Amino acid sequence: MNIKIKYLCTYWGCEDLSAKAFLDLVVLNGYDGVEINFPSDNTFIEEFLIELDLIRKTINPNFIFVAQQVLPNKIETYESYIQRISDRLEFLAALNPYAINSHTGKDYYDFGENSKILELTNQISKSKEIPIWHEIHRGRFSFHAKTLLNYLELFPNLKLIGDLSHFCVVSESNLEDQELILNKIFPKIKHIHARIGFEQSPQVNDPFAPEWSDYLARYLSWWKQIVLMQEKRGLKEILITPECGPFPYMPQKPNTKEPLSNQWENNIRMMQFLKQNLKQNGE
Repeated sequence: MNIKIKYLCTYWGCEDLSAKAFLDLVVLNGYDGVEINFPSDNTFIEEFLIELDLIRKTINPNFIFVAQQVLPNKIETYESYIQRISDRLEFLAALNPYAINSHTGKDYYDFGENSKILELTNQISKSKEIPIWHEIHRGRFSFHAKTLLNYLELFPNLKLIGDLSHFCVVSESNLEDQELILNKIFPKIKHIHARIGFEQSPQVNDPFAPEWSDYLARYLSWWKQIVLMQEKRGLKEILITPECGPFPYMPQKPNTKEPLSNQWENNIRMMQFLKQNLKQNGE
């Protein structure tokens, strides 16, 4: 493959670390950048930006920073939600990320309401000159594969972050009967969240356990299709975030609450697995 694949480290699961400690760990483990939903902590954000600048000056000038817009759920009016998402996107854009991953809209808003929100995000993206990509996710406008096509028809330039596990849970299937729909969605995906889910959960207990091998193979085939489609369309670079998450995505043992596998190690292993199975640059 000639398209370059950049691997990002998720901040999800590392919330107990300082910004510097997190970024040091990311660099040490060979990631090309980070994807982060910032805590409500100005000191953390200031330290993050200082350390990010230092990494770019001394280690990797192309180190990538993707900001996440994930609003906490609350009882609110539609107008209140519009204001909250607008304020958050404006704030994140001011941090000058490579792109913003937006958890956009709500699954119970109607098509017209979610469309107005998407139009708002387009306006912010253009005015701030920061790409805003919309994550496929339960609870958002993008929760369901078939209904997502209606938005793609209205917004043909919409760009997505592909977390396909959510489609599987919503449809309670491995999407065997939805390949035609997926083939319409894949060309819109600019960034992949590499996590293995199944019909009843967005995350298996260990993506490399033998009992999940068929699922791993199926997800890998989807990710290969996405990368190849984007390469044929002339895209020079695509991002992948290995995104095995902590509890409640990670199953736990009863009583002790011990996680059934190690989240951090799973993500490192996923990056290594994909580097071997998504060859690039003539490798």
